[in-house]
Amino acid sequence: MYIHQKQLDQLKTMTQPEKVVVIYGARRTGKTTLLNEFIKGESLPYLLVNGEDIDVQGYLSSQSIEKLTSFVGSATLLVVDEAQKIPNIGINLKLIVDHIPGIRIIATGSSSFDLARSMGEPLTGRKFTLKLFPLAQMEIAQIETRHQTDAHLESRLIYGSYPEVVLSKDNRMREQYLKELVSSYLYKDILELEGVRNASKISRLLQLIAFQIGKEVSFTELGTSLGMSKNTVERYLDLLEKAFVLHRLPGFSRNLRNEITKNSRYCFLDNGIRNALISNFNSLELRNDVGELWENYLIMERLKRQEYLGEIANTYFWRTYTRKELDLVEERGGRLYGYEMKWGKEKPKAHKEWTNAYPEASYMLVNRENYLGFVL
Repeated sequence: MYIHQKQLDQLKTMTQPEKVVVIYGARRTGKTTLLNEFIKGESLPYLLVNGEDIDVQGYLSSQSIEKLTSFVGSATLLVVDEAQKIPNIGINLKLIVDHIPGIRIIATGSSSFDLARSMGEPLTGRKFTLKLFPLAQMEIAQIETRHQTDAHLESRLIYGSYPEVVLSKDNRMREQYLKELVSSYLYKDILELEGVRNASKISRLLQLIAFQIGKEVSFTELGTSLGMSKNTVERYLDLLEKAFVLHRLPGFSRNLRNEITKNSRYCFLDNGIRNALISNFNSLELRNDVGELWENYLIMERLKRQEYLGEIANTYFWRTYTRKELDLVEERGGRLYGYEMKWGKEKPKAHKEWTNAYPEASYMLVNRENYLGFVL
């Protein structure tokens, strides 16, 4: 079953002559599926290649106009999957765009560090960028009734929203899939970088972060636990963010001296990956981290919504040294929006410190009764 991807509509709009559309996203999130669905609507000749193919690498890294034009041939659309594997891909795509009139190009990558660096300067003014996440609830809602969504909520918190997980009906198969994803794909792009060799340290770092979702992270403390320097921890976390495993939330502050801004919090792009890392797929009634799973799920669904609807927002968490906090703060259109996320039925009021410091800011409690409006 194909679940219509929101980025398919954007891809159709952005794919234009003499332009490159770059699609970033973690492995297994549906980039190839997205490409195949897009190509179904193509009536003109196209060329679909994979950057892991050594022959493709030879042509698309050549910087020879003659070789590049010969490779593209009569195609009016060039699609390059796993483009980060190709040396100098940005320069070569620029040459193709500049020398083949009317050519349209789509390139995908499962890590943003190499691809973004090589695409950046050569393609200035010539490219659009899309991000692809595990399925968003706004996409899943197309195949579910509200009753089904409510029934599947616990599964979303435990197993996440990777396409194969959502479409699977068997929890044991979901667990096996996520464990395989963690062991085979999670570190693949990072470990291919020069100077990054220690998969066990990265795995242990992620496990430590998994136990600290919803809490501030100290690079120094993590370094002490792992036997590595603070700077190395910071570098690894940056790479994990660029490999679409983690998302960093900085602290927000404008007014109060006692607001915490030094440390950041980290969310996992998918709850299933987080739970696979700590080998805990227990039901919610047997867990003591339901609040953290709920918060992580809502923040990531909100980020997917912003990306897919084109909403421009800066996102933070907010906490004071007196332990008053908001799980998410959005800065949109010059206004502040504060959100507190509760799995239970309690209905706390906005913190006096928040409303006093930012009287023009809004406040919203997000719980199981109103969360769909928040993420859809």
